[in-house]
Amino acid sequence: MRILFVEDHFASSRAILSTLKKVGLSCDLARSGQNALELLRNYDYGLAIISQRLPGLDGFAILTALRSLKITTPVIILSGIDTAETKLRAFALGADDFMRQPPDMAELVARIQAILRRSNGFAHPIIQVGDLSLDLNSQSVTVKDQILHLTGKEFAVLELLVLRKGIAQTKETFLNHLYGGRDEPDIKIIDVFVCKLRKKLERVGIRNLISTVWGKGYILHEPQPQRLAATVPPVMPLGTVAHASSHPVQALRVVGE
Repeated sequence: MRILFVEDHFASSRAILSTLKKVGLSCDLARSGQNALELLRNYDYGLAIISQRLPGLDGFAILTALRSLKITTPVIILSGIDTAETKLRAFALGADDFMRQPPDMAELVARIQAILRRSNGFAHPIIQVGDLSLDLNSQSVTVKDQILHLTGKEFAVLELLVLRKGIAQTKETFLNHLYGGRDEPDIKIIDVFVCKLRKKLERVGIRNLISTVWGKGYILHEPQPQRLAATVPPVMPLGTVAHASSHPVQALRVVGE
């Protein structure tokens, strides 16, 4: 899930971008409020982290504009003014969280992950789909406690499918999720990622999890439990003899013949 960070201070933006990259979070940088609004209006970000003090449109002005445009992207406000009044104003304008700037990096990552889980309808960081477990925090996948090694892009594809299980996703949606609208490769790359992901899943016994929606994209369904065929022996008319060669039940002799 891509994140937008809005900050004009070079040192602050470099430190936060580096931290988010280390924990596997993809992040774009906007250096002005106007640029941030343009990106948030045109692309589907999972979260925006906005510095309060910005030239031109400040963080509160950006937040006000977002909510007036009915853009519901979760927002964390970073502010050097850590007062009750500032916090209350941020929440009143529609912020999802508030942190003092500069933030503690470990706490920032934890809050980001918590907001991303809640916004996607998951209170717990681990999502179970059949035998497959996807950990949103550690960006890892296991199948029956066996680690499934995926590349960053393969994990991002699986993440989108799992978070939007049962809903067909277009290839354009995948491109936006993986690249955020910037330096996007040919759309056929999505087919390559899905093909490789399917092969890795099949190697650990998971088949037919991802279906192709022809002319649109891909969809992930909850695996259906396999039904075992009933092995009930056939009912034989009274007075007949079952032959051992045709059925695994020992032949019986009918008394009175």
